[in-house]
Amino acid sequence: MTENLIQLEVVDGVATLWLNRPEKRNAMSDDMRTEFIAALERVANDKAIRALVLTGKGNGFCAGGDIAGMERRMQAPVGEVGFNGWSRQQRVHHAQSLLHTMPKPTIAAVNGAASGLGADTALACDFIIASDAASFTWSYINRGIIPDGGGMYFLPRRVGLAKAKELIFSGRKVEAEEALRLGIADRKADADSLIAQAQRWAAEMSKGSATALALGKTILNQSFELSAHQVFAQGSQAQGICYTSTEHRESVMAFLAKTSTPAGKE
Repeated sequence: MTENLIQLEVVDGVATLWLNRPEKRNAMSDDMRTEFIAALERVANDKAIRALVLTGKGNGFCAGGDIAGMERRMQAPVGEVGFNGWSRQQRVHHAQSLLHTMPKPTIAAVNGAASGLGADTALACDFIIASDAASFTWSYINRGIIPDGGGMYFLPRRVGLAKAKELIFSGRKVEAEEALRLGIADRKADADSLIAQAQRWAAEMSKGSATALALGKTILNQSFELSAHQVFAQGSQAQGICYTSTEHRESVMAFLAKTSTPAGKE
């Protein structure tokens, strides 16, 4: 599928999604968000797709929210600003939630600047691989707003509460090496090999049972908020589903067939 503001390519079960607004450093406009949501829903619902790589066209990953959209919101009648903003937030959170809860592995391949909402979008993925040119900036403070793409949830879980406060309160830039050191990024790659490395990593992460991956990810995403008892309870329910899956049955039967083969008969 190729659309104006989003490009999606699927090869050997790995989907690569490009934010395609390079002249604006892939700033997220309302129209782009509509296409983004549609692409994420397609990836989530297509059983032939086992993993997702998210990246940006051109020199930037995502410059955050579209400034032109901010200008239009300020020009709305005073009595409509609040509700319009609330409505927009529902769309932002829907897109970020689709990415965060994607029932398959997701990797952000950060090829350049990830600013504001762009940085939050990278964090909504399971893993982040950054090129030498990558940088991360929670620059919301410079616009007089707070992180609204999940950064206040995701960032403390990667770097700790105090460091997350420092990065959000200052809005300073974090270059690739520091991002790797702090745990914002998980791996680093040369710009020329970034996408290929991300795609190989995605293929590796998605080799296992799709059922087990989806259920395990759902529980892990909640594990900081749940008690041990709740994790065990959800795990028991998920394991019951895994017991009935085709992947589990085929794996067990293959193992039993191999171990029952007499020595020298293989």
